Amino acid sequence: MSATPSSALSSPHPHLASGLLLASAGSIAFSGKAIIVKLAYRHGVDAVTLIMYRMLFALPLFLALAWWASRGKPPLTRKDWLGILGLGFTGYYLASFLDFWGLQYISASLERLILYLNPTLVLVLGWVLYQRRISGLQAAAMAVSYAGVLLVFGHEADFAGPGAALGALLVFGSAISYAIYLVYSGELVKRLGSMRLVGLATSVACALCLLQFVVLRPLDAATAVAPEVIWLSMLNATLCTFAPVIMVMMGIERIGAGLAAQTGMIGPMSTIAMGVLILDEPFNGWIIAGTVLVVSGVFLVTRFGAANAAK
Repeated sequence: MSATPSSALSSPHPHLASGLLLASAGSIAFSGKAIIVKLAYRHGVDAVTLIMYRMLFALPLFLALAWWASRGKPPLTRKDWLGILGLGFTGYYLASFLDFWGLQYISASLERLILYLNPTLVLVLGWVLYQRRISGLQAAAMAVSYAGVLLVFGHEADFAGPGAALGALLVFGSAISYAIYLVYSGELVKRLGSMRLVGLATSVACALCLLQFVVLRPLDAATAVAPEVIWLSMLNATLCTFAPVIMVMMGIERIGAGLAAQTGMIGPMSTIAMGVLILDEPFNGWIIAGTVLVVSGVFLVTRFGAANAAK
């Protein structure tokens, strides 16, 4: 009896366990951002100041990432810089600011469900910009996911008041802005690499957030915040901003983008759990039903999309 070749014993993803763990941890860490923002708002800070502090503490980390990922690479062209500036504005500055602003009015749970609609928005943008076909199954799955968001929104509007509509609209605008980043980032990712692009584009967004604060607020407003806002912002910048980027990228390297994306389903669940345990947000059958619809719909959208691409 001949020995079994080692290649036959190896799995398609030899680092499956570590890849799933990294991608899942990154998804949970990303979800914690909304919890930290809601905690900071309890200390009377506004969105402009709060996002300034987050980006101030994150900027050195992303500059270091950009430097590390640029080692031995060709210099950036003028076209590269224009692309980085545009993607930094839409994908990280505008999306982040609208998200922070919206969290002043809605729960962390609803915010995460709206942001989780991102794959559906990428699908719609592909149809609008590039005439990419949306199948009937994908359209039906999208309808399911949006029905889930409307279900949770209708419940939240009962206790959050008219501000819930504004908050939901702002967060939905954040999701659209980030979807634009995803649609247009493909070419630059191929040319620069994901780590280099993320480091540079996020550094641009950090600079824009700092500039926004200087333009809209007096400088002494930075020292008028509670000490809790400072350490919460440091936690947000490191644990919920920089670390998840690294973890997700490392997870993708090990298990591929498709499988890593599926771990994103943990995000809404973890946000809801943390919102209930830390923020005392409501948890009932309406939220459960809405979450199931959103997660199921987005999952089916991605699955049907993968099936169509394979044909």
